[in-house]
Amino acid sequence: MIGIPQSPKSPLAALLVASSLAALAPARAQADEAKFRIGVVTFLSGAAAGPFGVPARNGAEVLAEAINAGKVPAPYQKPGFGGRPVELVFLDEAGGTTKQVSEYRDLVQRQNVDAVIGYISSGDCLAIAPVAEELKKLTIFFDCGTPRIFEDASYKYVFRASSHAAMDNIAAAFYVTDVLPGARKIAGINQNYAWGQDSWSDFENSMKKLKSGVEVTTSQMPKLLAGQYGAEISALMAGSPDVIHSSFWGGDLDAFVLQAVPRGALKKSTAVLTCGETATHKLAGQIPDGTIIGARGPHGAFAPDVELNRFFRAAYQDRYVLYPNYPAYHMSQALLGLKAAYEKAQGSGTAAPTPDQIIAAFEGLTFDSPSGPIRMALGKGHQAVEGTVYGQAKTVDGKLTFVNVKHYPAEKVNPPEGVKSADWIQAGFKPAK
Repeated sequence: MIGIPQSPKSPLAALLVASSLAALAPARAQADEAKFRIGVVTFLSGAAAGPFGVPARNGAEVLAEAINAGKVPAPYQKPGFGGRPVELVFLDEAGGTTKQVSEYRDLVQRQNVDAVIGYISSGDCLAIAPVAEELKKLTIFFDCGTPRIFEDASYKYVFRASSHAAMDNIAAAFYVTDVLPGARKIAGINQNYAWGQDSWSDFENSMKKLKSGVEVTTSQMPKLLAGQYGAEISALMAGSPDVIHSSFWGGDLDAFVLQAVPRGALKKSTAVLTCGETATHKLAGQIPDGTIIGARGPHGAFAPDVELNRFFRAAYQDRYVLYPNYPAYHMSQALLGLKAAYEKAQGSGTAAPTPDQIIAAFEGLTFDSPSGPIRMALGKGHQAVEGTVYGQAKTVDGKLTFVNVKHYPAEKVNPPEGVKSADWIQAGFKPAK
């Protein structure tokens, strides 16, 4: 029998179309339900986007694509999260804490993500943590550094897959005393909020504990994203410090280097840039020899020569030409930590684990990353510890290299469980019993 062609406007055609769509709807819903959807929050606009937020987004995209294709080296070779494809939902971190809290609620309550990975600003992390607990949504902080998250509170649903800032500044003090034993006069320029305040306090107190007779010439605390630092640079230079400490990051770091170098501030004094690795990608020709550079862990040029790092670096460079900086490495730790926890919770079965099972698996977990093993050892198993690396910049044949590179193991630069960073510093960095 030859069928009679139907006009798209005919009742029969409309019925057939409606029936087809109805048949497809459950299949599409099932496919969407099979995905593991992750809200990823990072700076996509503003001064922090270029050196921080966009590299983090790029790292997430490259890694999620490789995870879904089953191309990540062992122990992450299983496609997706336990076979479930990963879908990333990106959100711009710019706009301040009130906006971030509102948009976090939207991610959880309207977009129904399974988990959230995000936040570069310590202020945003401090605002989001209690909301994540209220909404009972698994949330992994990938970059923000203030120790206050888990030292001042306890959370079930919140994790941080990278070390907090005490590590950076304690290690910086060890490095200064190792490499510049004659340094006595120190100064600081740090952003006037939790991150900058904690960073300077930990560095200053660590230096005073490690070396007698340390003098602070000035501590400058401009507001976050101020952009202009003429007065602060004058104040720094007036005291003729041996060392200038700064935890500046993003556009503030770039602006400070570009303004301080022409005035000779970073040649008369040795700068300690705890987040300096991100600036080396763009300002390599501007950074004076001898500047002390950190990467908030063994990331970027300081990352170990292991298979996961070779894979991640190559995949990132193939897509974006540049090699990944430390925010991209921090993002990889959050994604791979979540994948490791998910698959540990899943076990040998195929059923999707519950959020509570994933949380239980994540607590106290040790997992591999491009930067080496990461241990969730603080904050009742919710806060990571890792070792870190510092080196001094040296330009050779027009290329920025690092000399006097020193590695500090996690136990040397992170407080033991249950001990606040400030108390540990004052007690003289006593090892855990």
